[in-house]
Amino acid sequence: MSVDRRGFLTGTAATAAGLATVAAAPAWGAPAPASAVGKYPLPDSTDLRILVTGDAGTGARPQWAVADAMREMHARQPFSLALGLGDNVYEQGPWADDDAQFAAKFEDPNHDLDIPWLMVQGNHDNSSVLPGDGGWLLRGDHEVAYHARSARWYMPSRYYSVRIPQEQPVVEFFVLDLNPIAAYLPPLFAPYWAADGQFMSEQAAWLDRAIDESPAKWKIACTHHPYLNNGPHGNAGEYEGLTVEPINGRYVKDFFEAHVLGRCQFILSGHDHSLQVLEANAASKGTRQIISGAAAKSVHGEPAGSGTRTPNNALYQNFDDLGFMVLNLTPSSADLSVHTVDLSSTQFTNAFQRRLI
Repeated sequence: MSVDRRGFLTGTAATAAGLATVAAAPAWGAPAPASAVGKYPLPDSTDLRILVTGDAGTGARPQWAVADAMREMHARQPFSLALGLGDNVYEQGPWADDDAQFAAKFEDPNHDLDIPWLMVQGNHDNSSVLPGDGGWLLRGDHEVAYHARSARWYMPSRYYSVRIPQEQPVVEFFVLDLNPIAAYLPPLFAPYWAADGQFMSEQAAWLDRAIDESPAKWKIACTHHPYLNNGPHGNAGEYEGLTVEPINGRYVKDFFEAHVLGRCQFILSGHDHSLQVLEANAASKGTRQIISGAAAKSVHGEPAGSGTRTPNNALYQNFDDLGFMVLNLTPSSADLSVHTVDLSSTQFTNAFQRRLI
């Protein structure tokens, strides 16, 4: 959204009751149909090299430059799979599961990155009145349906988990959809999408059960909206520096604290157009927040805002450069590297590297 986002959001708090009717249609929570194309297979290795990228789907030159850098790295050291952390189809989201935007903003820029891409729903993927307002949640169902049309795109449902390898997994990814409780136009007249409605209640129950039953060494929550964030969007419960509920992310904060913290080692998120590796602490119960949302846009000089914004200790943060991350997992270690990309040359630089656990 534009730099006057906070003015828009303040107005939204007063007018949401009228605008939220756009999102009032009932949901169909159906999983994707059986794939009509051959999917790139999920890896069966216990030594994994995972591309972590987010907020990519513009189809514009910066996205292509970052994808060129990722392609070059993949040619040198192949990735096992990729994570796409939301805002997959800017600015409004897809209009159908055969929308040409899927080719222009996902398939074409990512050519030759022929690996499974585990995809997350973002706010721009569910736009209604204004880009990124998250007010038309049914729009995101087109991304679920696209699972059947793409060899790369993996989104069998709005939320899902993937174990790798399937037998005796090293990692289980829990892909979450928090858009109903993070929307700038909250679905006030659609009980199904409410914070205590059917969609979020079923997702919470599924997540609790799935984490409890997971035999994986590494448990990783993949979301679009972060729990902690030093960039302009801010922490959950303080989004945009606002105190107005629910658009300040109060219910997002509650969800993380009830169902994710202390149960997953990492939260991987996009939303903020930055690269951040934040410190785990006692408040987060040892769960580390990582943000990779700079695959096509960067924060640059956008102010962090005011209000109740709480800064977080960071191992690394970059609000100026585009880039991506690579997470290397083995049964005994988790190593993260951050790579920034020069847009003029598409060359990448290893800006940060650390064994996190």
